[in-house]
Amino acid sequence: MKMVVAIVRPEKYQDVKDALKAKGITGMTFTHVTGRGKQAGVKFTNRVGEFVVDEIEKVKIEIAVEDDHVPCVIDTVCKAAKTGRSGDGWIFIVPIDEAVRISTYEAPESSGGGSSAEAPHGEEEP
Repeated sequence: MKMVVAIVRPEKYQDVKDALKAKGITGMTFTHVTGRGKQAGVKFTNRVGEFVVDEIEKVKIEIAVEDDHVPCVIDTVCKAAKTGRSGDGWIFIVPIDEAVRISTYEAPESSGGGSSAEAPHGEEEP
């Protein structure tokens, strides 16, 4: 399994979400974040003067998928999030060593965790 982490413009995250849903990918986490990259901020000028906002708002999208779904997710995110301007974002691919569903202690076979995880000592399994 892999975790696909995409950092996109806030105005594009709904497009990304809808595009992924259209491909059958519905499990994802969205987090509103701030940061900076090559853009190094945005400069504003008004009657009072000039100021720079050096932390840019973005949305981080995290999607856990099977390895063979990664190319589709990358393609879908790129097509939905791209504006062609600096600051469109990044996609990072991170390996998932293991995953465990909290409600059932089940771990998908592909996560390396087998079919179920053992309940902690002193606790009953659900």
